[in-house]
Formats: sequence, C-alpha cells, structure tokens
Amino acid sequence: MRHVLVRYRVKPELVEENERLVRDVYAELARTEPDGLNYATFKLDDGVTFVHLAIHADDNPLTRTEAFQLFVENVRERCDEPPVTSMLEEIGSYRFTNRAP
Repeated sequence: MRHVLVRYRVKPELVEENERLVRDVYAELARTEPDGLNYATFKLDDGVTFVHLAIHADDNPLTRTEAFQLFVENVRERCDEPPVTSMLEEIGSYRFTNRAP
C-alpha cells in the first residue's frame, strides 16, 4: 500500500472553487465506492492551505474518477504554492484508516 500526502496553498479568491471541486470528488467516490482507497482532505486554519492524505494500492482508483481529473486539470492555476507530493512511511497508527467503533 502507498501512503501519500499532498499539500498546496490556494489563492484566496479560489478557495471556494477548490472546495467545490474537492466535494465533487467525494460525491463521485460515494457513488462509485472504489475498493483499495482511503482518502481524506483537510483545510488548514490559515484558510488557504489544503492537505490530502491517501492510502491506496499501486493502481490508485482515485486517478480514474472523472471528478478527480477535473480537480487536477487546473490545480496549478488555482495555487499560490503548487502541490507537493510526499510518500509516507507509516510507523504506527491508531484507528486512522477506519472509524472508531
């Protein structure tokens, strides 16, 4: 499994558009329910920095969704700081990929 973190800062006037595009991705994921993907998106307290966390197999189902393709299509134009992708090595976790009972 791959663990991936993507971080970027959006231009303030494009935050709402970015959030809409992110929500569209989650709406499609909810409809299609692809296996092999754990995915979350967060907005930092500065209001313009976004962090995406994904855990997926080598064949990432996220990249095959139409909404994700629309999201990444112009992401660099929406950003003050472009996306930086980091591969993560899990040392430990507690109920991170599954909701608590």
